[in-house]
Amino acid sequence: MQRSLKYGSEEIIYTLYFRERKTLGITVNPDRSTEVNAPIGSSIEKIEKKIHKRAAWILKQQDHFLTFEPRNTNRKFVSGESHFYLGRQYQLLIINSDEEKVKHTGRNIEVRTSDSKNVEKLLETWYLEKSKIWFHKIALPLIEHFKKHQVTPNKFEIRKMQNRWGSCSTKGQILLNPELIKAPKACIEYVIIHELCHLVHRDHTQAFFDLQKKEFPEWRKWKNKLEILLA
Repeated sequence: MQRSLKYGSEEIIYTLYFRERKTLGITVNPDRSTEVNAPIGSSIEKIEKKIHKRAAWILKQQDHFLTFEPRNTNRKFVSGESHFYLGRQYQLLIINSDEEKVKHTGRNIEVRTSDSKNVEKLLETWYLEKSKIWFHKIALPLIEHFKKHQVTPNKFEIRKMQNRWGSCSTKGQILLNPELIKAPKACIEYVIIHELCHLVHRDHTQAFFDLQKKEFPEWRKWKNKLEILLA
């Protein structure tokens, strides 16, 4: 049966199963669904008490699976194919040229090259260059704002990552995936704020989520947008 439980401002939706077992087990699946396997005869009150105790962990797992898993989309890198930049969809336009250049014009992302095999690499380089410009532009005022919490990142870098949109190390180093440049500005802000909150609270505790909500009230809206668009 499907049930839900409130944890602060969050709602944990889970599927409850009663099984022949001695202890209660909680599993968060890659699709972010949560399963609770309880011993036959367990009371709902006892089950919910256990879930509430593990709520921060459940939310942490769901958050990991949702936001930090970029989609691996098979691209052909041919004219007419759709590509995103700052949340807007553009058509790829490949032009045979002696130039090796990328720019976005109107509804197109235009790639000029003498060899179509270079299109993917040229586009990847262009996205990286744009991410360096935009991420720092978006991050600087947010980093300045977070100084009121007596925190600031020791390092801010852009690095290609297979399974994460961003990360914050124990040493205070924030990394962002250049693939984020394909998302709307507010999605980028969300990921940056998420990582800045980790400078204050290392784990996904209730205090972490309270701070994230305070600093970016619409975080869930843009987290979902990121998932729909790219994750």
